[in-house]
Amino acid sequence: IAKEVAKLLEMKAQLGEDEGKHKFVLKTPKGTRDYGPKQMAIRERAFSAIISSFKRHGAEVIDTPVFELKETLTGKYGEDSKLIYDLKDQGGELLSLRYDLTVPFARYLAMNKITNIKRYHIAKVYRRDNPAMTRGRYREFYQCDFDIAGQFDPMIPDAECLKIVHEILSDLQLGDFVIKVNDRRILDGMFAVCGVPDSKFRTICSSVDKLDKVPWEEVRSEMVGEKGLSPEAADRIGEYVQLHGGLDLIERLLQDPQLSQNKLAKEGLEDMKLLFEYLTLFGITGKISFDLSLARGLDYYTGVIFEAVLLQQENEHVEEPVSVGSVAGGGRYDGLVGMFDPKGRKVPCVGVSIGIERIFSILEQRLEASEEKIRTTETQVLVASAQKKLLEERLKLISELWDAGIKAEMLYKKNPKLLNQLQYCEDTGIPLVAIVGEQELKDGVVKLRIVATREEVNVRRESLVEEIRIRTNQC
Repeated sequence: IAKEVAKLLEMKAQLGEDEGKHKFVLKTPKGTRDYGPKQMAIRERAFSAIISSFKRHGAEVIDTPVFELKETLTGKYGEDSKLIYDLKDQGGELLSLRYDLTVPFARYLAMNKITNIKRYHIAKVYRRDNPAMTRGRYREFYQCDFDIAGQFDPMIPDAECLKIVHEILSDLQLGDFVIKVNDRRILDGMFAVCGVPDSKFRTICSSVDKLDKVPWEEVRSEMVGEKGLSPEAADRIGEYVQLHGGLDLIERLLQDPQLSQNKLAKEGLEDMKLLFEYLTLFGITGKISFDLSLARGLDYYTGVIFEAVLLQQENEHVEEPVSVGSVAGGGRYDGLVGMFDPKGRKVPCVGVSIGIERIFSILEQRLEASEEKIRTTETQVLVASAQKKLLEERLKLISELWDAGIKAEMLYKKNPKLLNQLQYCEDTGIPLVAIVGEQELKDGVVKLRIVATREEVNVRRESLVEEIRIRTNQC
């Protein structure tokens, strides 16, 4: 009996395998999503605002491979290195998917011996993170980076990066925001005067970086309990990291008996003062806060660091405000290119990364709440016919329009009903209809219908392109 049972179980297992072959799970991998036409229309709007700001500031565009040699990425991200996606070796090279666009940029500069460039780069990056899709946290997502590389007078490029963040967030109309600013040198100087051993700087830094998400008590107990910092040093840090303000705070810290004695902190504070003077000239200090708790986890920052945070959304349509936190961040990283250069030649860099996914989450939720109809095409005119047997005339006319650069569509039917053609325009938001009928063909005109007002005008065939251009600019 046991033998027979074993046989039957084996047969069942084989059958199970066969069944499994037909079952196909239709889903996107964890931490990724598809974007339909509606979402892409919203994304394109956001991208175009960001790109036009980058171009306004004179940036060139580059692209780099989606994967890099593993050693290029290793050791550049501190505690976050565990989130790097490694690829299986399939040809003698150990590879990893890029984690951000900054390290590939530094590799590109060193490899091509470039010492001076202002560039932007918009591309996908990959992190083996625990995704929080509703808040715009994914494993595959876009970054939009702007960087200035080169030896320049202090704080001028840094101030421009902050101006760009201010420009983009204002342009996208995401609501109220604040850009927090700090300096790695001020942080390191502060740790030194508070009694943090050199070897613990980076790990204490990543604890401080959590202050925007958890209260000071929790951060303190992590520093003391998990990271072995003395309670006295933690309390001293606590006094500093809860400070934030503007020029007045910088002046006060420059007089601070301990900080002002520390060379690094003093340098950082003097540069911070200069930065605020430039930001005042740009007229944006109302949205800037010098915040001593800002640490930004990445290991490669050497000077100014900043992060833009959206303040609570006041939105009467949504009961619960969308809290998405940071929507842009960046800073100065003067040592990164030197890590790749065989001779260790340094190229000072400062840059900013716009958190497009989080921004996109907000725009998407806002549009859903407002029930605004989103156009997913840019079609200016539908070529329609009023009677049967006019397919050839429609094809001739639409070809003329396409050749003139007009965005035009027609229905793929020999003899569509006029009503159906007009309904298609209503559904897709096409503003104009160019109607050909027997009488119009005899008269050498086209009937142009404005969908919104239902007004119709006869336009001479040779003036049609110009008329469509004028009217779509008004729509």
